[in-house]
Amino acid sequence: MSIDALGTLADRNAVDFDTGEDAAINEARRQLEICNACRYCEGYCSVFPAMTLHRAFSDGEVTQLANLCHNCRGCYYACQYTEPHEFNLNLPRALAEVRVESWEKFIWPNGLAALFQKSGMALAGALAAGIAFIMMIAYAMRPESGEGFYAVISHTVMATLFTVTSFLPLALVAIGVWRYWRHVGGEWVTIKHLQDALVDAGKLKNLSGGAAEGCNYENEDRYTMARRWAHQAVMWGFVLCFAATSSGTVLHYVFGMEAPYGPFSLPKLFGVPGGILMTLGGIGLIALKLRAEKNLGAPAVWGGEMAFVVLLTATATTGLALYWATGTSGVRPLLIAHLGAVFALYLTLPYTKMVHVPFRLAALVRDAQTKQP
Repeated sequence: MSIDALGTLADRNAVDFDTGEDAAINEARRQLEICNACRYCEGYCSVFPAMTLHRAFSDGEVTQLANLCHNCRGCYYACQYTEPHEFNLNLPRALAEVRVESWEKFIWPNGLAALFQKSGMALAGALAAGIAFIMMIAYAMRPESGEGFYAVISHTVMATLFTVTSFLPLALVAIGVWRYWRHVGGEWVTIKHLQDALVDAGKLKNLSGGAAEGCNYENEDRYTMARRWAHQAVMWGFVLCFAATSSGTVLHYVFGMEAPYGPFSLPKLFGVPGGILMTLGGIGLIALKLRAEKNLGAPAVWGGEMAFVVLLTATATTGLALYWATGTSGVRPLLIAHLGAVFALYLTLPYTKMVHVPFRLAALVRDAQTKQP
């Protein structure tokens, strides 16, 4: 497309980022149309090949591209049409604004999503309330006997509490992803679609950057893999911690082997490395987020995103501390702090940055569908 044609696209005046959902969609659409005409960044990530399949962008297509974006920011620093150019492109921010609003739109109830996404204080309050609630439960229903953690809170109370608090958030997330899937025109999912999406997600391929040298997340043209490594540490650490919990459940209910478990048991062999990876990855993400340019993401939700990463890191850190404190007087306060953090993480899961995991996986599945004939 000629430069004159690009100018015609840009003549649609840029919309203020902060004037509402429709404005965010329209601004992202304007920028996508310019990018689609230029195509300089075609090889940067999955967004740009997907973009070229369209000549115009429906609301659902804009939402799909926004959730496919991993905010690596390479396209911004490569772009010749950023400010002070009259086109004033900032595609990472435009897509980030739409992405956050899509989570708020599809996860019920909408008000809670907006609250936790934009307020770190709300998440801090949820953490404090979670710890206070666990303390109340621990005091009111303390067992007469038990070993290890179950000397503080009985297994029945702990299992019941977290089964209930896990089911509702997961159900809300599932409904939200289904609503998203319908909005973006998702089709019947095959094993091949899932396989392609899971491989991309497992490798975090879209955080490799356009030059396959990483993100520009830290400092303009400085490509590094730091963000990719930190994300992988958190992701695989979370998977290992989930495996630890699952293996403990199987040992308890299937084989009648009750906690506490030894250092070479499956829960410990999965949980300790998982906790270490989550802690190191979380610290890395916090450091990167403090250095990153806020204006290339969604500035309105920066506080909520940071609070979420802190909460996730605190969950892993207190879990590790609890493991090392086994057999000491520190078990009771650390168990209460850890379970309070887990409680807050579970209950706020649909309304924090954590929800990007299922939404982004859905976006990768949808992208896999569009690539297959």
